[in-house]
Parts: sequence; C-alpha cells; structure tokens
Amino acid sequence: MQHAKIIILLAALLGAAGLTGCASPGLSEGRELIGSGATEAGLARLQAGMKEEPNNLELKSYYYSQREKLASQWLLQAQQEIEQANFVAAGATLQKVLTIHPENPRAKTLLANMESEVTNHRLLEEAQTALNQNNLALAADKARQVLAQSPNYAGAIDMQRKVQVARAQDEIAPRELNASSRKMVTLEFRDSPLRNVFDMISRQSSINFVFDKDVRLDTKATLFARNTTIADAISMLLTTGQLARKVMSPTTLLIYPDTPQKQKQYQELMVKSFYLGNADAKSVMAMLRVLIKSKDMYVDERLNQLVIRDTPDAIHLAEKIIAVQDLAEPEVMLHVEVLEVKRSHLLDLGVQYPNQFSLLNPNPLTSPLTLENLKHISAKDIGISPTPAVNVQQDDSDVNILANPRIRVKNREKAKILIGDKLPVITTTSTANVGVSESVSYLDVGLKLEVEPSVLMRDDVQIKVNLEVSNIVKEVRSAGGSLTYQIGTRNATTVLRLKDGETQVLAGLISEEQRGSSSGIPGLASLPILGHLFSSKSDENTKTEIVLLITPHILRNAQAPQPAISEFRGVTENAIGGGTDAPSSMMAERNFPPIQVAPPEAPIEPPANPEIEPIPMILPSPPLPSLPQPDQSGN
Repeated sequence: MQHAKIIILLAALLGAAGLTGCASPGLSEGRELIGSGATEAGLARLQAGMKEEPNNLELKSYYYSQREKLASQWLLQAQQEIEQANFVAAGATLQKVLTIHPENPRAKTLLANMESEVTNHRLLEEAQTALNQNNLALAADKARQVLAQSPNYAGAIDMQRKVQVARAQDEIAPRELNASSRKMVTLEFRDSPLRNVFDMISRQSSINFVFDKDVRLDTKATLFARNTTIADAISMLLTTGQLARKVMSPTTLLIYPDTPQKQKQYQELMVKSFYLGNADAKSVMAMLRVLIKSKDMYVDERLNQLVIRDTPDAIHLAEKIIAVQDLAEPEVMLHVEVLEVKRSHLLDLGVQYPNQFSLLNPNPLTSPLTLENLKHISAKDIGISPTPAVNVQQDDSDVNILANPRIRVKNREKAKILIGDKLPVITTTSTANVGVSESVSYLDVGLKLEVEPSVLMRDDVQIKVNLEVSNIVKEVRSAGGSLTYQIGTRNATTVLRLKDGETQVLAGLISEEQRGSSSGIPGLASLPILGHLFSSKSDENTKTEIVLLITPHILRNAQAPQPAISEFRGVTENAIGGGTDAPSSMMAERNFPPIQVAPPEAPIEPPANPEIEPIPMILPSPPLPSLPQPDQSGN
C-alpha cells in the first residue's frame, strides 16, 4: 500500500512538470520562430517570455544560448565586411549585435576601431594612387602613417613591400637617353674637330654633352655613318676616340676619357646577390673571376650565396652564366638484382667397415697395461670404430639467393650496398713493460656492390660497377690464440653505358668444386667388381654462379639550356667589368619600343645628280684627294 502511494505521488509530480512546460507560451513560440528562420523575432519573443516568467530556467537557458550563437554569426559577418572595406554594412551589423547583446565586448571593440579602420583604408587608397603615379615617397609616407596606428596592418605592410620593389627596380634600371637618341641620321665627317661633331649631334638630337676636363675637343675625328641611329653614331665616335660616356639624365651625356682612373671616378657599380640552389658558390665564383674578371665577390657558405659588385654589363653577364650553371643535379634510380645460383650433387654409396680396433682396459684400477693383463683379453675387451654401416645417399640441390635493392643516387656520387656479415678480427699487441692489449676490427663478408652513375645527355647513363662476393673458407688461429679467417672472394669491375630503363646482365662469376673420397678394407676394396662390397665412395660436385642485373631509371635529367641562355654576346675584353658604351645590340635587349623619327625639318636642296642621295648633316671638311685613274690597258 505504501508503494502505491509513492507511485501516485511521482506521477502527480511528473504531470505537474509536464503541465508547467506546456504552460510556457514564450518558450514554445520562440522555438517555433527560430526553427522557421526568424531568429531575431524568436529572440524577441523569448525575451518577452522571460519578463512574463522570470523564474523559468529553461526559457532563460535557451534564450542565452541562441543569443550567443546569433551574436557570433553577426560578429564574423562584421569582420568580413570590415576586411572588404564595407564599413557601412559592418556598422549596421555591429549595431544589431549590440541590440540583442548590449554588453558584448567584441562588438564594442570593433565599433570603436571602425573610425581608425576607415582612416587606414583611406590612407592606403591614397598610397595606391601615389604608387600608380610613381610617387614612391608619398606612397611610403601614407603606409608609415597607417603602421603608426596599427603596426600589424596587413595592407600597409604589403604597400611598403610594393614601394620597396618599385624603388629597387628604379635603382637598378640603367639610365637611358630619351627617344631622340634613336633618330635615324646620316653623318659624314673627315678630320673635323671633335667639338664640331658633338655640336652638330647636339643640334640635331637635343642631347646635351658635358665633357671632362681631360677630354681634348680639338682632336680630329672621322665618321661616316648612313642611316644610323644617333645612339649608335655616338657609340662609334666614342669607341674610335677612346672615350666613354655616362648618362646623367635622359637628355644629358657626360663624356670622359676611357682610362682606368676615369672609370673608377665616373662609372657606377651594381651589387647583386645570387642565392644558388644547386651549384657550389665557390666554384661559380672561381668561374666568374676567369670569364668576367670580377674582383669584388664574396661567398657566404652558410646560405650558398654569391655577392658580386661590378658594372651593370658584368652583372648581366654573370646572371646568364649563373643561370646555365645553377641547374639541378641529375638523379637516377638503380634497380639491382643479385642472384646466386648454387648447384650441388652428392653421391655417397658403399659399406663402411671398421678401420680401427682398440683394446679396452679390462681392469681400470690396474695401470699401466701389462702383458699379464693381455693373457685374459676376451672379445668384450676389444672395441671397434667406426660403427659398420651401409651408405646409400644421393642429393641434388639448386639454391637461389636473391637480393633486390633499389637505390637512388645523385649524378657522379657513389652508392654502396652490403648484404652479409661483419666478422670480428681480434688483434693482440704485446708491449714491453705495459702488457698485452687486444683490438677488434671488422671484416665485411658477403655481397658488396659499389655503383657510381653518370647521367649523360639523351637519357644515357654511364655506371661504374664494382661487385665483390666473399665467403669464409675456414677459421685460422694463430700461435698466440688470435682468430683470423681465410676468405674466398670473387670480384668484377666494369663500366656500363645503358639507356634509361635498359637492363644489363653481368654473369660468369662461377666457382666450381669437385671432391671425391673412398674408404674400405685394404686389398679387398681394390677388387674389380667385388671391391664395392668392401668399400664406401663419396663424390660431391658444387657449382656456384653470381648473376647481376642492373637497370637505371632516370628520375631527373639535366636538360640542355636554350640557345638564348647558353650562347650570348660577351661584349669586348675592356668592356667586361669596366666597360663604357654598350653596343646597339645590347641596347636592343632593353625592349625599346620601335619608333619612327622624321628627318630634320631644315629643307635641303637636292643635288643636280639624282643618283646621289642627300646628306642631311655635313660639316665643312677638306676635299677628298683625287685618286689616279687607271689607263685603258688596265694597268
């Protein structure tokens, strides 16, 4: 009866709890709204329900969990909008977060930083505009302003990197003359003062010339150039006059004597670092000293880095030479199969008779054996050995021992394979007044293979192969007790040249042993036919052959570089490492856009003879000497 009351009471409590849950309209309606996707309306209904039922813990728990979930989604959306510079939408999203959760610290922080984000974004836009206009100083200043407020601002750090790249390109870009230097002209001067030649070129091309105090402008110059650019004409004039130039601005050239002292004074040098991934920096430095005569070079072995300080032309030559040398080492995978084929034949046939009779001591207590003892010898006192037996045995066996290693080897590097044992060899050393000491060394016994591949062009592989197969023949002990071994060995050394994937078989390392033995009763064993009944014979033949199969597979081969990299002009001997003018072919490499320059505007009257072309620029020069005319006979 008591149990029945308890059950009824529990049922009443559960029913009351169920009626209480069902009686919370705020919780049920809020769940329905959130489940249908109206999350904000659902939260509002839950918040109103909390005012109606302030003691409903389930309602409060559900409201706070849904509020945190929605706030996290909105905060993530606001962060993305800030990163996309959509500040208006980000502000609206943060206000929504604060509406449902006024104490949210993350929303307050983002909203407080919105003003600085707007300012940083505006400064970066101005910096990008300045960078597009090649105003690097203004772009760098705007980036510094952003980093002063936000040291880790990714956009400002990226802008600084862009400015540094642009400045580096501007610093290393060679100064060049403007488009007027590519104007096509025809020049003819004979024994004219150098001052007059440069003056005429200046008037026709608007190029200004500044001369070093040691340039002799009264030197006579001769120049004949038809349909030539002004830049090429200046180069020819400087080369023949042992002069050099330096571009001061797009319209100004400095002319100075081409001497080592003046080169050091005027010629600008470049510094470039080469991080080598494959070639050795010291070897490359030695090569560059020979080819481009560079003296100012430094090697950092820790980074495998080569730093060169030289003229721009020498740096450009070094770039091309290093591009040819800094190539990845070829690699090859060697598939090796080593097969040991052992064939043995054993025939043991006959009767084994005793070959030794021994007298057993009839009385062990009596010693030594005397003639008196021999009087009492019986059959039980005589022993025989070995035990008589009939041998009928024939064995044939073929044993194959296979090793199949795969090794990956760099070009011109050695690889070793050892399949076997290391035998200890103990050496005893006796020293006066010290004593005896022992040392242990180890001897490799088994299969030892050494290979050194060289990957050649056209997918050929040259392989140096050294194969050694050794085994223990017998153990030898010295008089002092030291243990040594007698080793039997077979060696093969050769050089192969195989195609990629070609298999080569090396065989013929054969070892053959033939052993025969017989034993029997003397006299009877020698009988022609009946002798087999009184003897035992054993014949053993063993033949061992080593077979090596090797197959190279090229994993990475050195490709022949393109002619543009492996073959290029090296300028002149004097120009390398201290050059003056670059030839027109090198100027063409700098990707000047092709333009057409009109001839001089000054009208020139054509000569009377229409077969003679007009000469746009001619300075007065002495008349040509008259050449002797050949006579009619041809002499």
